[in-house]
Amino acid sequence: QAQLVESGGGWVQAGGSLRLSCAASRLTFSIYAMGWFRQAPGKEREFVSVIDALGVNTYYGDSSMKGRFTVSRDNAKNTVYLQMSSLKPDDTAIYYCAASSGWLPKVATEYDYWGQGTQVTVSS
Repeated sequence: QAQLVESGGGWVQAGGSLRLSCAASRLTFSIYAMGWFRQAPGKEREFVSVIDALGVNTYYGDSSMKGRFTVSRDNAKNTVYLQMSSLKPDDTAIYYCAASSGWLPKVATEYDYWGQGTQVTVSS
């Protein structure tokens, strides 16, 4: 069974930065698109970003994310990253990475494997 393990979450003040990592094992990482989602308390899971299998194409959930978040991957290390800057309290959520055999999927149901999530807390 494939395994995805997120790390890098934590507490940060508004305006700060965090870099999330997601290490994959027991799957052929280089053929999967990798996505990031987040879920805040009492809210539905929200699409954040996705990167294609080769790391060439990316897509972000909304314009504010595109300007502040950057997704990247290192297929040699079986790891995908989410660099987040200019963080806001509204970014507080559990962040999940996921793997999909689809093309830049933006819907959670299109993902095959999920990590357990990492908490990001942004204080004002």
